[in-house]
Amino acid sequence: MQNGKFVVNTTQHMHLVDITGKVQNLVAESGIQEGVCLLFNPHTTAGLTINEGADPDVRTDIIKGLREFVPIEYPFKHLEGNSPSHIMASLMGATLTILISEGRLQLGTWQALYFCEFDGPRSRKVHYRITE
Repeated sequence: MQNGKFVVNTTQHMHLVDITGKVQNLVAESGIQEGVCLLFNPHTTAGLTINEGADPDVRTDIIKGLREFVPIEYPFKHLEGNSPSHIMASLMGATLTILISEGRLQLGTWQALYFCEFDGPRSRKVHYRITE
């Protein structure tokens, strides 16, 4: 078993950061050939998701769609003014579980792992556990 955390530095208020390569490298370093990789995001205004990694426009479309779905200018009561970020993070979720086979993340042809920033830019952490 290997566990730890890594940093994701975000540069925009809202964007999806591809973390697939970083996580695959952690899996390779672990030496685990058959198992599970668990990712956990400890932040309330960011999330994790698996989605298409081939076309960068998909990331932009997800952000645009979320901004339409969650009203940015609604008079929320939360004093920090980032309630839309909390809602978007809840919609994405805080964890991902990915199977490992032959030392590789078992993602579909077009899939990638994303850290979803909704209240940046910030320096964020992602915790991981790679186990058989």
